[in-house]
Amino acid sequence: MRSSFLKKCTPSVSRHWLLMTAGLFWAVVGAALCVTACSWLSTMEWPTNALGVVLGFGGGVVVYRYGFSRIARKNIRRIAAKPENVCLFAFQAWRSYLLVLVMMSLGYFLRHSHTPRLILTVVYAAVGTGLTLSSTLYLE
Repeated sequence: MRSSFLKKCTPSVSRHWLLMTAGLFWAVVGAALCVTACSWLSTMEWPTNALGVVLGFGGGVVVYRYGFSRIARKNIRRIAAKPENVCLFAFQAWRSYLLVLVMMSLGYFLRHSHTPRLILTVVYAAVGTGLTLSSTLYLE
């Protein structure tokens, strides 16, 4: 009885929408991080802002290539192996939700620390670029 009640309350979608949800989630978070990084870059003087752009967005390509693209492909394979209709929140493994929580906490603590703004900008731009580029893999 309990499992049938939980099954009724579970928001169920097709795998197609699960992939779209994952891609959208990654794109929105990545874009928000990039916008934040750009707003910080706009307050910096030349050549500091140029250094932030090169290190941040260039680093984002490296983060995409060797980090987030691998995670996205692993998620895509995991979603493809699921039944046609699956829980909406299954676009990430449950372990990944813990990783998201850790990353959000780290971002909060970094923003409220005495870390120089240039370093924060580079980190935000790199992670944001990596997420945004990786989000496209879900839409292939």
